[in-house]
Amino acid sequence: MSRGIPLRKSLLVRLLITSVLIAVCSVAATAWLAVQTTTRALQQEQGQVLADDMDILQQLSGYAATHPDWSGVEKTVRTLSDRTGRRIALTTSDRRTIADSAARQTALPPRAAATVDPLHTDTFTQPGAQLSGIDPRAVGPYRLTATQRRRVAKLALVRQACFARNKIDMDITLTPSGRSVLTNPDGSAESGYLPTECADGKLYASTATEKKALDGLTSRVAACLGRHDVHLATPLPLTVDHTATSIKFRYVLGKTGNDQRDAATATVSRCIDSARRDQLAPYAAPAAELFLGTGESPVPRFDMSAANKAKVVGVAGLVLALTVAVTALVATRLVRPLRALTQAAQQPPEQHVRVPVTTQDETGILAVAFNELTERRERMEAQRKAMVSDIAHELRTPLTNIRGWLEVTRDGIVDPDPELLASLHEEAVVLQRVIDDLQDLAAADAGVLGLHREDVRADELLEQVAAAHRVGAEAAGIRLLTSVDGMPWLDADPVRMRQALGNLVSNAVRHTPAGGTITLSARGQDGQVVFEVADTGTGIAPEDLPYVFDRFWRAEKSRSRRTGGSGLGLPIVRQLVAAHGGTVTVTSEPGAGSVFTLRLPCTKAPASSAAEND
Repeated sequence: MSRGIPLRKSLLVRLLITSVLIAVCSVAATAWLAVQTTTRALQQEQGQVLADDMDILQQLSGYAATHPDWSGVEKTVRTLSDRTGRRIALTTSDRRTIADSAARQTALPPRAAATVDPLHTDTFTQPGAQLSGIDPRAVGPYRLTATQRRRVAKLALVRQACFARNKIDMDITLTPSGRSVLTNPDGSAESGYLPTECADGKLYASTATEKKALDGLTSRVAACLGRHDVHLATPLPLTVDHTATSIKFRYVLGKTGNDQRDAATATVSRCIDSARRDQLAPYAAPAAELFLGTGESPVPRFDMSAANKAKVVGVAGLVLALTVAVTALVATRLVRPLRALTQAAQQPPEQHVRVPVTTQDETGILAVAFNELTERRERMEAQRKAMVSDIAHELRTPLTNIRGWLEVTRDGIVDPDPELLASLHEEAVVLQRVIDDLQDLAAADAGVLGLHREDVRADELLEQVAAAHRVGAEAAGIRLLTSVDGMPWLDADPVRMRQALGNLVSNAVRHTPAGGTITLSARGQDGQVVFEVADTGTGIAPEDLPYVFDRFWRAEKSRSRRTGGSGLGLPIVRQLVAAHGGTVTVTSEPGAGSVFTLRLPCTKAPASSAAEND
């Protein structure tokens, strides 16, 4: 079949489109999943890094707040580095190394991540830092002694029990200075309703250590205020608030105007902060630069969370399910016609089962080809049966005639005169011709038809055929003409070619009425030798043309050998021409005649023949 297949119907294109769709879905799902999980992982990683950095800064700031110098910080730096996987380095302001978790001589990062100074902290990044910017863990001389801690802790328990008797839940919180205070369950400082029996003032009374530190601070603040000409009221100009979890100071200003009061308040706050830093400086480590890196030998790794793993499994399962569904759908549509073909092919040949054509792709074309093959097989089966019947008829008629005449001659009814013998000989010749034709067809079908090729001139071949049939044609009142254009040569078996052309001429003589003409012509065309046998006979009906070269087919439906021949002449012509590598075709018009055309490969003239022509 030469019919083309539209691209949209092509099985290959459909498979390619299916594969592309599956690939696109897989890539899109993979890309989406990768973006989602990577983005989430990066966010988590960034959040973890930021949390680690804040923890490192807090830990080192706490160390500085509780130690007068950095002499023992190396262990803390190592511990933090091992836990976070970060490189941690502390240096002075002039880049002299205090502690470094990396190996010696390892270059520092270009910029410091932060400055560790418990007396000047960032109140926005360090939880618990006071508005003054002092780390709440920097308590210095306000740290209670062990005895004072135990006594204050007992007082806190007594006060907590008092609140509990009044249906008020309070927690005990230990402040950096070692003082125990009561806080609300949410961690806020004690405030609000205060039962009378609990207001004994013992818990929050300043200890001797706190009084001494507060006196020292008061002296420093007074000196600062004196320089700025600001005076506090007496007799208690400065007290400490112990109810909070960090140290807060209270003061009372003298009588001044509103504008002067605001300026005095700001001055007092600055003096208190300055005095506190001066007071705490001997107890806190000096400021240091903090450098953070990626560690000495980072090992990149990507650990997916349980949620991301669930996403991966879910998306993979979805893609797999879609792939299986699409593949099953496409495979079912593709296999259905193939199954129909298989079932049809497995049926007994005599049933001649046909397959419905449901698609226009390769499988549909295959179904059409199968149906055509079935039709050809059915037709060949019918031809085989007809051929067997025809062969039996062709052999039975001459044998019956011969047997009948021999029996009557044996019985003495008819004398064996020359006329009877000639009739019996004619019947034997007919029988021999049928057998010879069948033998030639069998040899051609088996591919063992012997050819004795030689260089043959087309004009000589036509003259020989015409000479052999001219007498018979003239006896029938038919003119036999030849026409040759040029002098074409062909490589062929002259005997077989005379047989093929002779069959065509004999067929033309039988179907051309008296007064008609039969023309044999030859010419060279496009590297081929073209023979034509044209007659002015009865012609062939258009519906009969496809069956002209079938065995035992006759234009007349009668089985008479004398009017229709044996029906093997034209099949023999086709086999002989095919054996020479050529083709034979026929065109015909009823009432005007037929033209049989033979095309065979052309060859060059032999050198000896060319010399003779010269």
